[in-house]
Amino acid sequence: MRRLSPTLSFAALAGLSLPVLAADGVPTSQHFLWLLLLLLLARLSSLVERLGQPAVLGELAIGILLGNLALLGWGGLEALKHDAVLHFLAELGVVVLLFQIGLESDLGAMRQVGLRAFLVAVVGVVLPFLLGTWLVGPLLMPQASFLAHLFLGAALTATSVGITGRVFQDAGRLQSAEARIVLGAAVIDDVLGLIILAVVSAIAQTGGVGLADIVLISAKALGFLLGAVVLGQWLAPRVSALLAQVHPGPAMQFTVLLTFCLGFAYLAALVGLAPIVGAFAAGLILEPACMKGFAPDPMHVTLRNALEPVEPTARQGLQALLEGENRHRLQRLMEPVGYLLVPLFFVLTGMQVGLAAFADLHTVLIALAVTVAAVLGKIAAGLVAGPVDRWLVGWGMVPRGEVGLIFAAIGRQLGVVSAELYSVIVVVIVLTTLVTPPVLALLLRRRAAISAE
Repeated sequence: MRRLSPTLSFAALAGLSLPVLAADGVPTSQHFLWLLLLLLLARLSSLVERLGQPAVLGELAIGILLGNLALLGWGGLEALKHDAVLHFLAELGVVVLLFQIGLESDLGAMRQVGLRAFLVAVVGVVLPFLLGTWLVGPLLMPQASFLAHLFLGAALTATSVGITGRVFQDAGRLQSAEARIVLGAAVIDDVLGLIILAVVSAIAQTGGVGLADIVLISAKALGFLLGAVVLGQWLAPRVSALLAQVHPGPAMQFTVLLTFCLGFAYLAALVGLAPIVGAFAAGLILEPACMKGFAPDPMHVTLRNALEPVEPTARQGLQALLEGENRHRLQRLMEPVGYLLVPLFFVLTGMQVGLAAFADLHTVLIALAVTVAAVLGKIAAGLVAGPVDRWLVGWGMVPRGEVGLIFAAIGRQLGVVSAELYSVIVVVIVLTTLVTPPVLALLLRRRAAISAE
């Protein structure tokens, strides 16, 4: 039997002699370099905050720049657009983002705006769908089929909660009534959009769809949301208490968070909903009270003991600050994961935007008109939000993001959406995605200035 030399054996064991390949055949070391590049550029793009703009706008912009370098004659980064590993990490990033937003949201407070969120969602879905299907579609693209107009209307119903949620999160306004309405409406929007997409796809494939199919799709979506909240609130403290007995440290606490985040995302996908809806629901049901069995933060214990000799009035104020920090312990555990994955999602989302679609003036003009209808349809939804800043709610529903792209891609796969219509939808998504963060930032600053007076 032939023996390997000690040097070769060690090199093989250490992975030094052969390149380690990912599932897509790309060397793992290449992914390390790509991650380094994307994360570094994402951090550098936060310079836009000095201009009063949210960081997500910089991440999207740097992604668009990187994704269109081929137009300048260099296609060295084109492989990143289709890399399976990076796209998995990006999808995990948006799941983590919605989980973080759920953790920072108050389920009880969201129940208080439930009816208003529902009304905002209904108007924000029905009006854009009607405008796309029966007005701007037939008016601007009369040569397209009615099915194509249906897919245009369906694409306009979408709302990208990731973009809006990130802006509210960066501004520290996730607890505002406007943010709660937008987040609740976006989740309902996803459910209604799923129903519309399923119906339109069935019509495209079979020429019609039965009422029983619509009822089944609706029941699955609504049943998941209600079941996730009810079952999750019962399950979370019991699972946490059980795992805390195994080990009470922060590593196990972090494991509990990821278990609910990924588990609910998977369950949402099983019933046909976007995984981000499940992640958001998981964040909503997890509260600090669920983590009572875990060891307290050692720093908090040290500080609390150090406050004992402090004058009572000052001690009470400092202890209140400590309690506030303790309530945000779950968010702090997830922050490092978010720092790694969330910017990756927005940069890669920007890279999917092809600026070549803007080269055709006719397509751009049609897209601009459709964008106006898309924006007006969502802003109108803010009118039924009740006694809050209706402009803030309406603009919070404007970005279409990756959800609209999914609708358009399905229509393309079915052969219903033409190359021109797909380009129109892409331009609409680009414009609504890019214009919303600065407008929301401006409205939030105006709101803060009014509150300070």
